[in-house]
Amino acid sequence: MAYVVTDLCSGCRYTECVTVCPVECFHVDERMTYIDPDHCIDCGGCAPICPVGAIQADFLLAADKKEWIGINRERAALTPVLTQRLPPLPGAPALPQGAGA
Repeated sequence: MAYVVTDLCSGCRYTECVTVCPVECFHVDERMTYIDPDHCIDCGGCAPICPVGAIQADFLLAADKKEWIGINRERAALTPVLTQRLPPLPGAPALPQGAGA
């Protein structure tokens, strides 16, 4: 099992998830983050901290989100590892006061 970043991250790219990852399995591009399933240790710390609910365990994904398993694997292989929090993308939806880390 691994955790998967879904399309809910696209366009906002909040990176609170990176701050709790003990193994640096997050990768990033110009629109969102991805989890490398070969490095994810299934700790689950990233899922509850994601302010937009974009991260789920692969076995819990709805049928219409299963494609994100392959997308994360493919994009993680092509993008750099993200080791620190980045500012959200311009135009990201505003979070309620106190949301996020």
